[in-house]
Amino acid sequence: MSAFDYDLVIIGAGPAGLTAGLYAARARLNVLLLEKAVPGGQIIVTDWIENYPGFPEGISGFDLAEKMKIQAEAFGLKIDTAEVHSLALTPDVKEVVLQDKRIKAKSLIIASGASPKKLGIGEDRYMGKGISFCATCDAPFFKEKTVVAVGGGDTAVQEAIYLTKFVKKVYLLHRRDELRATKILQERAFANDKIEILWDTVATGVDGFFGIEGVHVKNVKTGEEKTLKADGCFIWVGTLPNTDFLKDAVDTDAYGFIRTDAKMQTSVSGVFAVGDVRDTPLRQVSTAVGDGAIAAVSAEHYLENIIK
Repeated sequence: MSAFDYDLVIIGAGPAGLTAGLYAARARLNVLLLEKAVPGGQIIVTDWIENYPGFPEGISGFDLAEKMKIQAEAFGLKIDTAEVHSLALTPDVKEVVLQDKRIKAKSLIIASGASPKKLGIGEDRYMGKGISFCATCDAPFFKEKTVVAVGGGDTAVQEAIYLTKFVKKVYLLHRRDELRATKILQERAFANDKIEILWDTVATGVDGFFGIEGVHVKNVKTGEEKTLKADGCFIWVGTLPNTDFLKDAVDTDAYGFIRTDAKMQTSVSGVFAVGDVRDTPLRQVSTAVGDGAIAAVSAEHYLENIIK
């Protein structure tokens, strides 16, 4: 019996992990993909994706994730539900520690993604009671109500626009005096009469007993503070990498994102990182897919050259 369970283990089943799995399975590697939740990553809660090549009319994030999963499994990819607790990495063996067992692999691809960043305004207390990070999931609960949305990037603006399909009004808070979102999304937001943008403004807290009744805000330039009467608060202010299980196993940047080279190679030989979890200038489905393909091919080349 081989000392190794798999040629390759992939951690995370978002677009990057699924693509890596597809390429690896198609190359006939003995590969296992581990996902602690539902395959698809953050895109499964994205209402509509219109900038992914091949879908000129757009596609829902859930449907795109499902198509990726089906395609990868058609090539023989094995996907197991399990949470990774830690890694034990040496030049020869990549050991993945789960709750009830340890898996030994010759190579490893980390595709664990990232999670929404919190503001510290009561997210833990009011999660599911007015505070949300997902308009697609929770917008129907706020039909004909007023909500606050926080952020100025693509996700914040796109999700604020989506909210207007359900709510009466959206206050969009941005701490600067111009949005960071792409121009086409900005144009749509400016043209939407349900969206009121509050510039140079941050959320400082929320009020409510059973649920949110108001959101405290502050103008960062004037110092003016007030409370917006609102029934919900949606937060999109960036992401944090899902790297708690790494425990310094590979090099990361100051924010915890994994450093890689152009071949997706990390600081440990035979260990690669892809998608939102790595240090990258752009976090989109298309770039995640590209990362996954490169990493799988890099892992294949690595496996061909190591001493067996």
